[in-house]
Amino acid sequence: MSNFARVFQIALRHRLTVVASVLCSLGVAILWAGNIAAILPIVDGVMHEKTIPDLWREYIVSQEERLVELEKNADFYNEALSEVGINVQRERDLRKKLDRINKQRAEDSIWLARYKRALPFLDRWLPVTPFGTLVLICVGLALSTILKSLLRIAGLFFMARLGHLTSFELRKEFYRRTLGLDMGTFGQSSKGDLMNRFTTDIGAIAFGTNVVFGMAILEPMKLIACLLGAALISWQLLLLSALAAPLAGYAVHALAKSLKRANRRALQELSSLYEHLEETFSSMKVIKAFTMESRERSRFHQASKQYYRRSMKIAFYDSLVSPLTESMGVVVIMGVVMAGGFLVLNGQNHLFGIRVSDEPLSHGMLTTFYMMLLGVIDPFRRLSGVFNHLQRAAAASDRVYEMLDRTSQVVDPPVPDKLPQRLGRMHFRDVSFSYTPEELVLDRVDLHVEPGETIAIIGPNGCGKSTLMNLAARFYDPTGGAVTIDGVDLRNVKLRDLRDRFGVVTQETLLFDDTVANNIRFGSPGATQEEVERAARQAHAHRFVTEKLADGYATLCGAGGQRLSGGQRQRLALARAILRDPEILILDEATSQIDVESERLIHEVLENFVQGRTTFMITHRPSTLALADRIVVMDHGRVIDVGTMDELSGRCDLFRRLAHLDYRESA
Repeated sequence: MSNFARVFQIALRHRLTVVASVLCSLGVAILWAGNIAAILPIVDGVMHEKTIPDLWREYIVSQEERLVELEKNADFYNEALSEVGINVQRERDLRKKLDRINKQRAEDSIWLARYKRALPFLDRWLPVTPFGTLVLICVGLALSTILKSLLRIAGLFFMARLGHLTSFELRKEFYRRTLGLDMGTFGQSSKGDLMNRFTTDIGAIAFGTNVVFGMAILEPMKLIACLLGAALISWQLLLLSALAAPLAGYAVHALAKSLKRANRRALQELSSLYEHLEETFSSMKVIKAFTMESRERSRFHQASKQYYRRSMKIAFYDSLVSPLTESMGVVVIMGVVMAGGFLVLNGQNHLFGIRVSDEPLSHGMLTTFYMMLLGVIDPFRRLSGVFNHLQRAAAASDRVYEMLDRTSQVVDPPVPDKLPQRLGRMHFRDVSFSYTPEELVLDRVDLHVEPGETIAIIGPNGCGKSTLMNLAARFYDPTGGAVTIDGVDLRNVKLRDLRDRFGVVTQETLLFDDTVANNIRFGSPGATQEEVERAARQAHAHRFVTEKLADGYATLCGAGGQRLSGGQRQRLALARAILRDPEILILDEATSQIDVESERLIHEVLENFVQGRTTFMITHRPSTLALADRIVVMDHGRVIDVGTMDELSGRCDLFRRLAHLDYRESA
């Protein structure tokens, strides 16, 4: 439960809401026990044609008789102490008993005086007939029930507010920490698993918080109030009824552990369902093209069936908790009923030689005692019903904090170095990199790039082209060697300072579910509408935005830009990079989805735009390669040749195959 306890720290920040919720629960608990206590004057008073003042007088008489008995006992011990020849040990025992009696006499005398002072007030203000007393009790019960209901409504409101505030802050923290992870650490979890943690798991935590600050506080308070009421009648008899509590506690503890394990596994399998759905929805075209609908249905059936089995196991454990605790409670109550019945019917105050009350219990006192115990069973039964929710919340907390506790491998240095005002030479110095220890992606790459130089990178799939660019923007850190700018290791530079100098356009162009203007403005939030349109014109996007989109620059692109074609998305992404005006530009197959006419126009833009800025282009198109000052040919994670297009055409077979022949389609 340690991670769930961390959730409490978030909830406890809202102190006023917590205090209000606890006070409402306390009020409900007091009224719960108070309503049960109303049975005593009904059974001992109204049912015997007595009023509350009559009962008060009878109690005063019984207290006076008790004082007389205590005085007799005190006289007896005083006479015993006055005997000649009494030994030291007996004298010590007698004085202890005498002191105890005198202390009890003093306490009883104080209470008797208070009872007598209250009697005139009761005679004046309370009904003088049994029926009037019954009416008063019934009206009091009705009013207290209404007040209790109002307190419950307020408590439920504060409880819900606390749960929603906790989940609100937890979601913000989860989102913030996820955005702060480096690409490698982020990639350790699938999108489906992240979505499950972000929605289902945090939802379970929020509900668990509701339970803790709601039923888990209210029901124990009701339980304690009833136990205190029963203890005031006979704490000895209450202690006898509690003998079965350890056995019930052990059974509930064992079930709680099983529930937590089952809930953790169920949440993991629910993540698998999310992953399967995410994979299906993003691959719908491929599934239909290869007519694999039946196979995917079968896979989903198996995953769903596994989750169903786990859920049924949870349901089985959950179904055991309430009947088990209720059965144990009833067994205890029946034992106490028989013991109490023996005491009242025989006018005794001893059971098996043990004193269970100072004086014989009346029918009303015993009935109230029984009702107090029944009042304990209801909160206990409700508490047993929330164990599954608490264990589910605990399991969800483990999963959420597992993600929150991940540390990014790419972090800002404690004392960052400053990059020069104008970026100079970039050097990939003997750079090696691997995503896993078994597979080396880059192997001692050594490459100098002068400021303002345009570098094209070409090579077959999996040769490390994109990985090299990921190191340049420090999405990853090299496992060997270093990437430097003007001799400054990028690992010693603040990430924001570095990436503010970069502009990136990838082959898989991603747009946000926002307007066209805001997607272009992404990365340059302070840009004006005129600057946005100027960048769009440079990327040859302005025409289709104004002529083909219904709302022009105010048109929503849809999630991932799904309302636009691939070529349109790529031109908007290029406009975004142009607006950012970066010192280092990375184009990763940035013109792969553009038609021939648009490509020609965009190349004219790029020819001007790359001037004066360091540019990396991953491409195999000859027209794009012609823009490069130098071309880097890579294969199996190594640089195998560097030169101009003419130089490589004459000496590098791999370059000729990739840049001119159909084989380049595999790159």
